[in-house]
Amino acid sequence: MDFNKILAEIAEETKYLQGKGKVANYIPALAQVDGNQFGMALLTADGELFEYGDSAVNFSLQSVSKVLTLTIAFREIGTVVWERVGREPSGNPFNSLIQLEKEKGIPRNPFINAGALVISDILCSALENPKEYLLDFVQKRAQNPLIKYDEVVAISEKEHGYLNVALANYMKSFGNIHNTPEQILDLYFNQCSLSMNCNDLVRVFSFIANRGFDSNNKERILSRSHSKRLSSLMLTCGMYDESGDFAFRVGMSGKSGVGGGIVATIPGKLTMAVWSPELNSFGNSLRGVMALELFTTKTGMSIF
Repeated sequence: MDFNKILAEIAEETKYLQGKGKVANYIPALAQVDGNQFGMALLTADGELFEYGDSAVNFSLQSVSKVLTLTIAFREIGTVVWERVGREPSGNPFNSLIQLEKEKGIPRNPFINAGALVISDILCSALENPKEYLLDFVQKRAQNPLIKYDEVVAISEKEHGYLNVALANYMKSFGNIHNTPEQILDLYFNQCSLSMNCNDLVRVFSFIANRGFDSNNKERILSRSHSKRLSSLMLTCGMYDESGDFAFRVGMSGKSGVGGGIVATIPGKLTMAVWSPELNSFGNSLRGVMALELFTTKTGMSIF
């Protein structure tokens, strides 16, 4: 299959969406990003890389990073994770306080902000230096020691992340946060600020497409069972309140972030990353979602 030709076609056929979305502005550092950028990368299961456009331009992962912290939590404590966070789609905005009150401080899933804060709390308890561990984990998967936290973005998040502060303190009142809110928020804001490009992203996430095995480093990251469960959570909960429509339109397990990135996988076949900073009303990349839909339509490849 000529993936270079397909990526070029997708770029041309999604140009009409440029200017129709909005760059995230609730974090001031993200509001400064040029919304006209667009990049794609595709990594096959046998290690062949295809790229298009701004695939080598770094961007802030934001919520895409939640898959990585959940992966590490799986590795550290296994299924005990599910005693503190659920596995169901939320049906509410990703930063909502409403469900926490109804469900006594247990977040609906690990990919909404409350759930990711619980995962951060787990890592703060399980690891001596969770920020250093996460960065090393990502650099090794990508085989890129230059990947860093974006300090400007992290500071901007800390200065304006009042709702996340409220979520952490509220869960602390229910006993579902064990460390200080300040500790877990520091990890959370930094993980969201992780900066990398589409080429890095497909390498980092390729272990999911390879059913838990990192073929670049010859290392098993997750068991096949845990990898299957991670993929299923990405499918059902990975795209905020657009997860159902994304599964319907695209047919890939995906995770998005308000930085405009989306990473998606087809187990046993490929990992794909798309970056376009302009978002739709759900907080997902407008052009990115369409690009992935066109990819599965043109290739006939999907998880179904």
